[in-house]
Amino acid sequence: MKEIFNTYIKQLQDTITSKLEAIDGKATFHQDIWERPEGGGGRTRVIENGNVFEKGGVNISAVHGKLPHSMQQLFNVGQVDFFACGLSLVIHPKNPMVPTVHANWRYFEMYDLKGNIINQWFGGGQDLTPYYLYEEDAKHFHNICKTACDKHDLEFYPLYKKKCDEYFWNSHRNEARGVGGLFFDYLKETQTMKMDDWYKFVVEVGNSFLDAYVPIVERRKDLPYTKDQRTWQEIRRGRYVEFNLVHDKGTLFGLKTNGRIESILMSLPPHVQWVYNYHPEAGSKEDVLIKTLANPREWI
Repeated sequence: MKEIFNTYIKQLQDTITSKLEAIDGKATFHQDIWERPEGGGGRTRVIENGNVFEKGGVNISAVHGKLPHSMQQLFNVGQVDFFACGLSLVIHPKNPMVPTVHANWRYFEMYDLKGNIINQWFGGGQDLTPYYLYEEDAKHFHNICKTACDKHDLEFYPLYKKKCDEYFWNSHRNEARGVGGLFFDYLKETQTMKMDDWYKFVVEVGNSFLDAYVPIVERRKDLPYTKDQRTWQEIRRGRYVEFNLVHDKGTLFGLKTNGRIESILMSLPPHVQWVYNYHPEAGSKEDVLIKTLANPREWI
């Protein structure tokens, strides 16, 4: 399974970066191949200063070795080996009318001292973070997510949509990071879902990503915007940074397993503001976004 999924994410990385380069029309992805001293490595691709995308990364990694003590405590295990591979992406567009997007699809195995698999699971999802709320964009994104889920189980979309709302929640701000999407983790074998079934589901979601995001980008990328709207985008990006550094499990895992720092922190936007005690004008478009993020809603 680890070989099958690792092959898939390599192909998916190629598909996504090629499409995003075509949309941007100026910038291309810079690639770094890196190795992890303890085992494994990855392929980082970053795009910057484009016509459409101010900064973005589409990264894959496959790492293995002894599970660090801090992660042993997290998983409540003793000395074990692990393998983890996945694709993680974050795209920060230049135009504040275009939302930031994040996605991640990953696979994890854990082994006893004899090399036998003692645990394995999939995780991942995709979510949208707008700076200005266009309801039709949120509905489109969620519809694509629901369509992918419904091909496997009608209960998946409401379940993983709810988990997304709960996970991407800036508890110290008491607001959502964005308008959500899907989030799932620890997808393990059950009586009804074998690991091959979970693989097919995760691939379905991964393959849906461009259909979910690209139409939104193409619809908004050429809209006019003001300097004040750009300032608002940078203020909201600050909330994105806060979530990634305070709450994000993927960031935590990377930092605690001696991951490549540049790849882990590629999710951070290039221009951000923290304005003291800033509140948008009541009734403004900015205020509409804040009120929406305070109370996650159903988009379908």
